[in-house]
Amino acid sequence: MTAPTFAAERVRSPRFYWLPLALFCLGHFTIDLYSGALGTMQPVLLRRFQLSYTEAGFLAGVLVFSSSVLQPVYGYLSDRWRSRLFTVLGPAMAGIFICSLGWAPGYPILLAMVWLGGAGIASFHPQAAANAVVHVREKRSSAMAIFVSAGSLGLAAGPLFFSAILAGGTLARLPWGALPGLAVTALLLLFMPAVGGGGRTVRHGALRLGAVWKTMAILYLLVFIRSVVQIVFTQMLPLYLHNQRGYSLSASGLALSLYLLGGALGGLAGGSLADRFGRRRIIIFSMIGSTPLLVLFVFGSGVASLIGLFLGGLILLFTVPVNVVMAQELAPEQAGTVSALMMGFGWGMAGLIFIPLTGWVSDLLSMQWAFAGLIAFPLIGFALAWRLPK
Repeated sequence: MTAPTFAAERVRSPRFYWLPLALFCLGHFTIDLYSGALGTMQPVLLRRFQLSYTEAGFLAGVLVFSSSVLQPVYGYLSDRWRSRLFTVLGPAMAGIFICSLGWAPGYPILLAMVWLGGAGIASFHPQAAANAVVHVREKRSSAMAIFVSAGSLGLAAGPLFFSAILAGGTLARLPWGALPGLAVTALLLLFMPAVGGGGRTVRHGALRLGAVWKTMAILYLLVFIRSVVQIVFTQMLPLYLHNQRGYSLSASGLALSLYLLGGALGGLAGGSLADRFGRRRIIIFSMIGSTPLLVLFVFGSGVASLIGLFLGGLILLFTVPVNVVMAQELAPEQAGTVSALMMGFGWGMAGLIFIPLTGWVSDLLSMQWAFAGLIAFPLIGFALAWRLPK
């Protein structure tokens, strides 16, 4: 029996519209549950494999490269071949390899397993982002915000989920963490609609993409700037709080979930606010509004610091669905490719460069200095956002 297709006459039905969106959101939640797992594991992996901060940062960088930087490759392939397996198999592959890290005999195999887990994450995102709201005609930023926030909620739930699995500071129960990925892949295999389209859109889309490259470049740089803060916090916040501030492992994981929950709510709110007030205004506000709150987190203490962390993450991530929808409307024929640029490639390049750099600065000076340097990036984004066309 073949899966239903995204035929135009069928997606006009509200029931059919919500089915694929719900499935894509479930998949996004699950795949990003694993995207944020490594940050929670880092303190345990640090002891298990006797890693330095630089090696821990490089390990996170490998995950970022595999799961994010390579997303445009998967976006191009999914735009060309339109096989739903790009989406369907991602959660199982991510779950299997990310949750087998405790079985690695040494650091080289650990790097290879992280790479393969990241490949499952990378294959899912471009096609899912391109098709989740492909037939939405009104309030597309709001619809994309629902999809994006599902992933952000997965990121927020990841530290809690894996902190429970890692209770006691060992990796013995980690393989059980693969069960959600396996279950969701089975569900998607049964009910995920097939994706339509053909290869001609890739050639036509390349022409369209070339015509809007200046605006696309500005959007990409804004994504990159936001992602520097977002991904370093996601991957290294537990290490910072545990080693620099003396938080317990569970408290560090809880603080990371708080930050990621703020990001999830911010993404959801940002889509609605952009539909109401305009996307350019929301991007500008997000960059300048998040800065003082992140300052409060880094230089504050106690409850005030955690409030700054939560609200700073919330406002910073207003722009996630906004950037994706703007890019898709600029080059609709290559929705998978440009979605990968705005979601994965920008995030990935930021992580590839700045996670190891943050680890190096932490070894050289301290993690406090490293995190303090990150809060200047939204100010750069604020200046750049004014160059977006009105």
